[in-house]
This record gives sequence, structure tokens and C-alpha cells, in this order.
Amino acid sequence: MFHLKLTQKMNRYIKFLFSITFFMSLSVGCSDDFLDEEVLDAYAPETLTDQLGFEAAAIGLHNHFSTLLTTTDDQTLLGMFQLGTDIVWAPSGRSNGNARPYFDYSTLTSTDEGSRKLWTYLFKMVNNANVLISNAEGGEAIGMSDEELNAYNAEAKFFRAYAYNMFATLYGGVPVVTEPLTAPKTDFVRNSVSEVNSLVESDLLYAITNLPNINEVTYEARVNQSMARQLLAEYYLRTDEPAKAEEQCDAIINSGNFSLVTERYGVSSSEEGDAFSDMFLFGNQRRSEGNTEAIWVMEQENPTDVTGGSSGYPQQRRVWGAAYHDITGMVPIDTLGGRGLGRIRLNDWVLYNLYEDGDMRNSQFSIHRQHYFNNPDTKYDAIRGVAIPYGEDAEFDLGNGESVKIFASDTVYKLTPYTLKWGQFDSRDTFGYGMWKDFILMRLGETYLLRAEARFKQGNTSGAASDINLLRERANASTVDASDITLDFILDERARELLAEENRRMTLIRTGTLIKRATTLNGTSIRADGNIETTNGLDEHHLLLPIPQTEINLNKDADLEQNPGYN
Repeated sequence: MFHLKLTQKMNRYIKFLFSITFFMSLSVGCSDDFLDEEVLDAYAPETLTDQLGFEAAAIGLHNHFSTLLTTTDDQTLLGMFQLGTDIVWAPSGRSNGNARPYFDYSTLTSTDEGSRKLWTYLFKMVNNANVLISNAEGGEAIGMSDEELNAYNAEAKFFRAYAYNMFATLYGGVPVVTEPLTAPKTDFVRNSVSEVNSLVESDLLYAITNLPNINEVTYEARVNQSMARQLLAEYYLRTDEPAKAEEQCDAIINSGNFSLVTERYGVSSSEEGDAFSDMFLFGNQRRSEGNTEAIWVMEQENPTDVTGGSSGYPQQRRVWGAAYHDITGMVPIDTLGGRGLGRIRLNDWVLYNLYEDGDMRNSQFSIHRQHYFNNPDTKYDAIRGVAIPYGEDAEFDLGNGESVKIFASDTVYKLTPYTLKWGQFDSRDTFGYGMWKDFILMRLGETYLLRAEARFKQGNTSGAASDINLLRERANASTVDASDITLDFILDERARELLAEENRRMTLIRTGTLIKRATTLNGTSIRADGNIETTNGLDEHHLLLPIPQTEINLNKDADLEQNPGYN
């Protein structure tokens, strides 16, 4: 359940809205004889009659959107957007499942489960959005103004545009569906990429006109105008319209609603840390908590504390964090980001070549590199540099606080450096099955990077350098000149700034750089530990994902054409 941080009264109201949504999914409408036994089989409710119904449908859209990010069905699914790119590689045996074909490209086929799950998720989002759009444009709601209906319409069109922008980037042309499905359909055909793009643009332009300013939203997690502008800027860069992309970025930057975080703030401001890492601490991520960069934050709460606080059990910490707890003498704690499993590992380019000395984004508060024994129930062997359990018959010093000696085999996933952006720890649950913190999905730092890209594509390298220098100055990194600006440099800077935040696969496919960067910065060589540094089999046809074979098979009355290269 998508959670908004509200009063208890509002939480009860939202739970009631969800119960209404569920009831609506079972029946077409309400009347005096709704208790009569009648089988009603419908894909979606036909009519939303009042604001309560519209609100339920809108919150349902947020709820569905969150499910991909909070899925617990396969922890490895999250890796499909990062593995096989230029920033991470897959430790042997840690990233199998749905993510394997996304670093071992030779195994990516039309029956790929990750692609099927993503396709299904996106079309469910489209259909849910179409329900709300159809009703908002139907003009039959009781007691609602045109302005209110337009706002719900805009919120739904934002999500529809989000889904189709992802479709166009990762799959190319797909069926364009603009009405709710009310019966089985087996004759879908693929629309062209330009037709998909046209819908994305029109939906986002409508959303910008009719969504509230970020300071005027009823609840800060709801869709606002700046979210639509940021997505539209990304869209215009993908469609090679950089002047329009710059215009959208300008509107966000010049709105007066946002500023880069340059000073310490929030929950740990009196402790060691820095301004950049403060943004990613639980209790600091929302605008109401002091994050002046936040454009879109998906709010999450531990279901132990807030019933329905999340739509799943998010696995980002387990995916990104190292499994240091597998080392004798180490136990999960807050400053180490809780319990990770090392499903993915930052590659050598990121760890040793990406950041210059002193870059705040590479500080110990953002990327953890040095481990110390922290389990008091161990002793320390000062000669071997390892910890052992108490009770062994030898003279050892207490291991708590001693530096851990790292062996080559430990650097695969146990003691490898890792990002703390997804760090989270609850002392009530040291095992940490779920990761309970907010998701920063859009922020001002990326807006500047999008504008830098737009300016570069128009030949304004000086303007691009100015935008990038704002981020580098905040990070205490050296500034750059116009002559330093290339697309590769901008993508490097995105990695420095947005590591573990952005969908890296989407970025590299959008910019046409996946193959070049994945094969030169990750490579396919066998490391000393026996692991491939992982882009095996990558070629041009992998720039589009396979259309799920199950969808092709079910679409018996028309040809849902497969992308080239898949069988």
C-alpha cells in the first residue's frame, strides 16, 4: 500500500479508500440492490461517481507504481536496471534469477522472466491510468469541479506517460492503449515509436498545465508539476529535442521551489557526516524534513510501525550492500547500513577511477570502504588479522574496533566497498528482510545534469560546464571547463552524482552509449577471483528488450511482432 506520512485520522481515511477501490474492482457501481447475488465480470470499474472514488483510484495508481520498487518475489529483479551497464558487476552466485540475462546477455531470450514482469507491470499501470483518465474526461462525477477533474486526469496521465516513456526506451514501439480494457483482447499490434512518443508528450504537456505546484499539493508524495517537467525533459533528450529539454529544466530550476543541499541538516546534523549524504538518511529525504532538492519522493514506512506502510518488502539494501556480516567478528549495525547480501558489486572503474580525492560523493558517509571488527563476542588474532569466536584456547586481543584484514576472496561480495544510499537498520530486526526508507526518485541534482546534457547537445559547452560545476562545487570536487565537456563526461558525472539512484540501463540506452560504456568500463575479462566483470555477449540487438513470448502467444488474432534478434 502506498503510504503517505499523515495523521492517524488520514491513515484511517486512506485505508477506507483502498477498501472502496477493492470493492469497485468487484462491482460496477452502487445501488439499493447491490446485495443481490449477481456475477459481474469486468476488468475495471465503469464509473467513478464522486471524489472519494477518484481519490481511491489515484492512490491505487501510486500503490501500483510502488510495487516494482518494493517487490519481494525475486530480490535479483532490481539488478536488471544496473547489471550489464558500466557501474556494477555480478558476484558469482549472488545475482542469478531474473537479473542473470542482464549481465550474461547471451542468455537473454524471448522467454526472459524479467522482461515479462516489467511488461506486465507497465501495462497494468497504463490500464489503471486509463480508468482514471476515462472517468475524469467523462464529466459524470457528482459535486466535482472541472479543475478537480483535470487534476486527477493530469495525475493519471503522468503515470501513463511514465509507463510509455519506459516502454519506448526499453522496448521500442508497443501497443498504444488509451481506453480501459473491459474484456479480453487478443489482437494487439505494435504502434510505432513515434506514435508512442506522441502520447508521452501530449500526456506530459497536459499534466504540466493541470497539476499543482509542488508547494500546493495536498500531500507531498503526490504528483506535482515539476515531476512532469523533469520527465518531459528526459523525454525531449531521448527524442533529440534539447532546446525543449532545457526549457523544462529552466522552469524547475528558476521556479524558486528548489535548491541544492549544501549545508548539514536533519537527523544526524550534529554527528559526523556531510551535506550530500544527509539527503539519504531516514528522516531526511522529504521536503518536509529539510531536503530542498526533493522533486519526487516515494514515501515508505516500516509496516511494523504503520499498517500498510509499504506495498512490499523492498530489497535495495540487500542488493546494493555488501555481506560483511558473513565475516567472523562483524555484525549488522546502523553505521554500516544494515545487513546486505552483495547481489551486485560496484566495479573497479567506479571504486578506483570515477572520483577524485576529496569528492564528497565518495566520502565514507556515501561509499563504505574501511571495515572494523564490531562484534564484542569475538577475539582478535593480531598476527593473522582475523577475528575468532570467544572460547578458543589462545591469547588474543579483543577484536572490537580493530581493522579487518581483507583477503582477495572477501572482496567479491563480503568486504567490497558499497554505497550507503540504501543503508537502513532497525535494531528490532537485525536480519533486515525489508528496507524501510523513502525512495528519492527525482531531485534537483539530476535536473542540472539533464540541463547540462541539453546544453551540450546544442553546442553550449560553457553552460553545461556551469551546471556541472554547481554539483562539483557542492561535492568539493575540482571545477571543469567547457573544453572538458563531452557526453561521456556528463555520463561520468551522472554516475558520481546519481550512483544507485538512477535507472542506469535507461540512461545508457537513452543516450545510445550502453554498448560502448558497458564493454569498455566493465569489459568481459576473467578476474583473478574467477568472476566475469560482466557484459558477456552484449551486442546491438540487446538495446531493446524482448517482447515477452507469452504475450505473443496469447495475442492469437494479430501479430505482436518480436524485436529483432530474439527467438
